[in-house]
Amino acid sequence: DNLYDSKNIEIIHIVNQSLKAHTLFLRDRDYIVKDAKVIIIDEFTGRMMPDRRYSDGLHQCIEAKEKVKIQEESQTLATITFQNYYRMYEKLCGMTGTADTESREFKEIYNLDVVVIPTNKPMIRIDRQDLIFKTHKEKINAIINEIKARYEKGQPVLVGTTSVEKSEELHKILIKMRIPHMVLNAKHHEKEAEIIAQAGKKKAVTIATNMAGRGVDIKIDEEVAKLGGLFILGTERHESRRVDNQLRGRAGRQGDPGESRFFLSLEDDLLRIFGSERIQVIMDKLGIAEGEAIENKFVTRAVENAQKKVEEYNFDIRKHLLDYDNVANTQRSVIYRQRKEILESESVKDTILDFIDDVISSIVDSYLENIIDLKALKLKFKQIFNLEIDIDENEKDREKIFDQLKNLVLAVYKEKEDILQDQMRDLERNILLQVLDSAWREHLKNMDALRESIGLRGYGQRDPLVEYKKASFEMFEDMINNLKEECLSTLFHLKIVFDN
Repeated sequence: DNLYDSKNIEIIHIVNQSLKAHTLFLRDRDYIVKDAKVIIIDEFTGRMMPDRRYSDGLHQCIEAKEKVKIQEESQTLATITFQNYYRMYEKLCGMTGTADTESREFKEIYNLDVVVIPTNKPMIRIDRQDLIFKTHKEKINAIINEIKARYEKGQPVLVGTTSVEKSEELHKILIKMRIPHMVLNAKHHEKEAEIIAQAGKKKAVTIATNMAGRGVDIKIDEEVAKLGGLFILGTERHESRRVDNQLRGRAGRQGDPGESRFFLSLEDDLLRIFGSERIQVIMDKLGIAEGEAIENKFVTRAVENAQKKVEEYNFDIRKHLLDYDNVANTQRSVIYRQRKEILESESVKDTILDFIDDVISSIVDSYLENIIDLKALKLKFKQIFNLEIDIDENEKDREKIFDQLKNLVLAVYKEKEDILQDQMRDLERNILLQVLDSAWREHLKNMDALRESIGLRGYGQRDPLVEYKKASFEMFEDMINNLKEECLSTLFHLKIVFDN
């Protein structure tokens, strides 16, 4: 048996998602398990996202891996990218302390300029050059020694880690060293305000993920200011310079003194993937001994270049996704506009009558163009309108056939209308809304599947985006046609029962 046979497509999908769950998604980095549930961690904020789940069966595979209850896969009801969501506003502006590194993206996506406003008070924080070690073990030893030295001096330390797992690693070592400290991550988020309030006190040691009180002023007193202010110790460079700047920005606020430094190793994810070879060559040439760090401008620049590479790569991915979402955005606008009209209009009778015209026209055209025979025409009519019809097979006049069928349908429609009277309008509206929402949900699912597979057409020397536009337009047309048929089928198959 061939595993990649078309009949095994579902099995292959599940196998691929299981492999992803077991190898690419790590506990305490990408997600945590709390109260027997798998909860996603936001990689940029370090916060839990209890209302979000991975799609396409991936969340279920992670639940199976962690041996917790496997919940049903949720179906997408509506989807929009952040970019297209923000573009819906007539006026767009924002304020943040870390936008300058992303100025190109703001310009290209939103046509917004980034303006750097000078600080209220002079910034006197000292940002020291990165220290780079050969191995993770050497780096951890250096971090612990640095924390110990600062603690003994009395200077408060905020240690920034990239994941829950890394913060727990340092937490265990500091317990053995008997250095009092607080931990702030997705597992211990309840006391965030309290932990941050204490982080600037003398001898305070705080280990935190990216969630470390973003945008919060960590207050320091005069005694701490004399000791050099809050010391920020980064244990790893993030893929985004913006996140590193947010960590540094915890110290030296409102003219306070402060200091920051990143401790890195060649085994860190960023350096391992982007640029550790060049730094390794320099370390070998300089004869760096075990436990010794390298510190110079070239190395810091090499790290920043690695970050720029990742940022550009991630920007290209976002831009690529936006190109695809722009296609869906046009369809989304059509559906949402139609939905709004249905909700706001007093009656959708005209829409239903238009549907009747369109569906009968389509059936008659298919019959006259020999796409379907007379038997299929009768069956189709029975399926949609719940009516038996009698047509002379020698009759080929389109107008005559159309009028005959339409009059038959309208007679039944009028009958229902006479019985239900005002209730008919509410019934039509409810049916139309339910069918529209159901069709749109199914369409979103199909669009996701199309986007996943469309890249393969590149092997046939065809532009995947152009192919996606063509295929999605055809799918949208099919959805609209099916929607009309489904709506009429529901209405005409409805049995009216009188309650005695």
